[in-house]
Amino acid sequence: MLKVIICLALTMIISYLLGSCNSSIIVVRLLKHEDIREQGSKNAGLTNTLRCYGKIPALLTLIGDLAKGIIAVLLSLLVFKLIIGGDCFTAPPLYYPKILDEKSIGYISGFFAILGHIFPLYYGFKGGKGILVSCSILIVIDPLTFVIIIPFFALMVFITRYVSVSSIASAVVYPILTFILHYFVEGIPTDVCIAHVILVACTSALLIYMHRTNIKRLIAGTENKFSFKSKNKE
Repeated sequence: MLKVIICLALTMIISYLLGSCNSSIIVVRLLKHEDIREQGSKNAGLTNTLRCYGKIPALLTLIGDLAKGIIAVLLSLLVFKLIIGGDCFTAPPLYYPKILDEKSIGYISGFFAILGHIFPLYYGFKGGKGILVSCSILIVIDPLTFVIIIPFFALMVFITRYVSVSSIASAVVYPILTFILHYFVEGIPTDVCIAHVILVACTSALLIYMHRTNIKRLIAGTENKFSFKSKNKE
């Protein structure tokens, strides 16, 4: 059991440190020599980067934030396989909790990568909202959910023209979709499925909480609508 605790601790630390590498902040500093947190909405994320600096910085931000989530999950799974054994997920030891399957480790890793993105150690604990990072973990551990949630998000942006509304709606749907797919489609045992939904719900709650200022602006009618025409700040 000590090995499991060590693996979980390493997963949290590695994921948080990787998540703290904010792609938007790095890209804007390298290309524009400015701080994205002082521009536009002051959010260090993809949407604000696109609005303030254009498509190329936004594309690099997209790639960076997706990559760090994927790497965090892969490294976390590797830690478990190296310390506990290469077959720890297919034939776990007796002391290994059944609910800690590959998906659960991925969700834990993703949650701490999102925490790092939102509260980055390297940038005064002031970062982005974590939507991209939350999507990236699905590419590794739950591609079926990924291929459904991304079109849903895009459709919501098209209908509402609000990225914030689309992000919040996706966060609400995320645990519901996880339960439906894992329980009814993949046939995952009930206790493991419940563990997945709880972990996903924690991530969703964090993402919704990070949009609290957007919710206030939506209520006040001052939230900015999304436009595919972005400023290309020189």
